[in-house]
Amino acid sequence: MMPKRFVRTLAAALVGGAALFAAGAASAQETAICYNCPQEWADWGSQLKAIRSRLNIVVPPDNKNSGQSIAALIAEKASPVADVTYLGGIAADPARDAGVLTPYKPKGWDKIPASLKDPEGHWFTIHSGTLGLFVNKAALGGKPVPQSWSDLLKPEYKGLVGYLDPTSAAVGQLGVMAINLALGGSYDNLDPAIRFFKELHKNQPIVPKQTSYARVISGEIPILLDYDFNAYRGQYKDMAPVAFVIPKEGTLVFPYVMGLVKNGPHAANGQKVLDFVLSDESQAMWGNAFLRPVFADKLSAEAKAKFLPESEYARAKPVDLKKLAAAQAAIIERYRNEVK
Repeated sequence: MMPKRFVRTLAAALVGGAALFAAGAASAQETAICYNCPQEWADWGSQLKAIRSRLNIVVPPDNKNSGQSIAALIAEKASPVADVTYLGGIAADPARDAGVLTPYKPKGWDKIPASLKDPEGHWFTIHSGTLGLFVNKAALGGKPVPQSWSDLLKPEYKGLVGYLDPTSAAVGQLGVMAINLALGGSYDNLDPAIRFFKELHKNQPIVPKQTSYARVISGEIPILLDYDFNAYRGQYKDMAPVAFVIPKEGTLVFPYVMGLVKNGPHAANGQKVLDFVLSDESQAMWGNAFLRPVFADKLSAEAKAKFLPESEYARAKPVDLKKLAAAQAAIIERYRNEVK
């Protein structure tokens, strides 16, 4: 016969173990893994807090870029880790074609313009941004704020210009195409952009792989090829000495998309997250973070008043996602071989 003390200890251990198991199970049910949902980008920090508060689902922040996310999804295809992913629009069809996404049409699907979603539901746009120059004026050392792409080639900006690596980051690839089209190229002819980046390389640019908002705010990167929403956030939320410039030659408007990962471990939670990012609340939050929500009426007049005038945005044209996706491999190859 076992001593009573041993029995009590064993019983307590079993109860404790059961409680830990139940907590672990509950925790697993309340989790959704998103690839490429970094707190410092596009106000994902506020969205992740809202998802936890409204849905009781914890989505850990993830700092991958679009290329890294797709690479991870493909590598993990036999045993997926993520439930949803957020991608630059250029990566939408490649992710679908790689077989890592599964169709899901969230609430509000029918209101999304046809050009901003996959017809079968593999991906859909949640918001967009306009590419331009995110400038820390105080870090320029008295130099004028550049007003054009060509200004970046001037010797006075040596070591002051940054852009995300086009071999992996969607914003980097968009930068190549925006400059290419602005300088007379086409989706099939990348020569103007390659010439530009070869010249810019002589000016010793800073080329990070990850989102670099904090590095601009601190002045470490005085000029970054980035989106309007990051610049407005710096100007109006962080009260930093920054400005956004739409280059005189023109630029592109770029959508960001989400999709449900095929065979993700928490698929039901992933679906709830995707429903949320198209909800009225979430869409208004994107707008208040200076992104253009896919449902345009959710951009408040107060937020819109902080954007540059519409006359400036007239130089920003919608990107052709299919043509950009078709050019992606050439952008990466030519940049890697001719610029890097």
